[in-house]
Amino acid sequence: MTITVSLHIDVASPNCYMSHKLIPGIEERQNVTFEYFPVLLGGLFKLTNNQAPFITYKDVKNKPEYNRLEMTRFIRDHDMNKFQMNDHFPINTVPLMRGAIVAEQEGFLMSYLDAILNDMWENNRNMGDPDVIAAALTEHGFDADHILNRIQDQDVKDQLMANTQKSATMGVFGCPTMFVGDEMFFGKDRMDAVEREIIRQKKT
Repeated sequence: MTITVSLHIDVASPNCYMSHKLIPGIEERQNVTFEYFPVLLGGLFKLTNNQAPFITYKDVKNKPEYNRLEMTRFIRDHDMNKFQMNDHFPINTVPLMRGAIVAEQEGFLMSYLDAILNDMWENNRNMGDPDVIAAALTEHGFDADHILNRIQDQDVKDQLMANTQKSATMGVFGCPTMFVGDEMFFGKDRMDAVEREIIRQKKT
């Protein structure tokens, strides 16, 4: 039985970085391959009337502090010692996610996401600045001029929006969201449940 596993991702979310870092271990243990589905998190929020947690909970007494505690524990428990919160957060990732569409179309999505996620959530770069994006792409061995030209193409813009609309239609309201077959899981804290579901489906 072939199990389809996917991750709906926008590099804007530090939780996407953390899920991404855990996926190779799951792939190796369970002999599966995650399909990455680039979306625009801001677009998902608009389509589902959702908001980022730092907005939703900013006036809730004790909630933001607890969320930070949970993130600290998660980082510790999974040895993600290179992670650091980006000083420029929140970052407009529209150009980056259009770049992900280009990378997907041209066959280098995973190396692109590896580089961008590390620059966002390890290297503290302002990945909302076009000059920083161009420099980062070049440093990572990508053709920055080609990618930055292609993200202006209407078909690239349309594909990212179509992905985002499809994601919302599937029930997604935020990132990271994973699917194991038709079973949906939201958030980095559900990665253990994702792996259990993979095991369950392999037995059926």
